[in-house]
Amino acid sequence: MNRTLYHGSNVQVEQPQVKVAGFYKDFGFGFYCSELERQVKRWAMTKRPQHIVNVYEFEDDDSLNKHLFPEMTDEWLDFVVDCRRGKEHTYDIVEGPMADDTIWDYVEDFLNGNITREAFWVLARFKHPTHQIVFCTEQSLRHLTFKTCYEL
Repeated sequence: MNRTLYHGSNVQVEQPQVKVAGFYKDFGFGFYCSELERQVKRWAMTKRPQHIVNVYEFEDDDSLNKHLFPEMTDEWLDFVVDCRRGKEHTYDIVEGPMADDTIWDYVEDFLNGNITREAFWVLARFKHPTHQIVFCTEQSLRHLTFKTCYEL
């Protein structure tokens, strides 16, 4: 099954790369995309000097080691916390909800013991739906084809 995915940047990205530097992200290092174009437009608007939305076709393959989080769960929360702390995983692709800035504030409060796990879920469930898919290996990127890009 082929899917259209988007990536927000300040440049055209015809040859995506697995980024293994910088700060730790929700699902670890990799190349992040989303199937939600409106979400990617918001990401792109934070980039300077240009705001570029890159469009890709993803051809899924059962040989890839994937982990899907259909929704925010305790397993998702623990995985995000581990990845944000720098713990590595062995997946080619990880997909699921995004811990945006507000959700991440709740995650930090949970990590620091300021709120309970139950309080986290009460706060987090009122957020709008988000989506991210990260390509964590070069093998996974072979299934992603650049189609076009446009500037906002």
